[in-house]
Amino acid sequence: MDTSTPAPFVNAETLNMFVKRRVRAVVQVQGNEGGMVVGQSTDGHQLTITGVDIPIPVSHFMEVFGIAETNQSIRAEICTDFGPNFGEISHTHGLLICPFVCSTMNY
Repeated sequence: MDTSTPAPFVNAETLNMFVKRRVRAVVQVQGNEGGMVVGQSTDGHQLTITGVDIPIPVSHFMEVFGIAETNQSIRAEICTDFGPNFGEISHTHGLLICPFVCSTMNY
């Protein structure tokens, strides 16, 4: 991860402040066709992500790092499929485990 120029975490409302700059966002995929994803941003508005090079199923959550092309679109550089249950906490073996920090916990 390049920490010298961190990408701001944006949603649809704040994306317009970062047009032509590198950003990061999470969307829930509503449609995926030919490298273009239409997704719902964390604030409930729609974003278009172009240049998606991995198949991400509808309803999955996706993180994208890329360049904000307009106030409603991001050109993807890196995409990660978080699956259908982004941010949920599961109960396993009597412990509450968040899937994003499991690898950092010492048992």
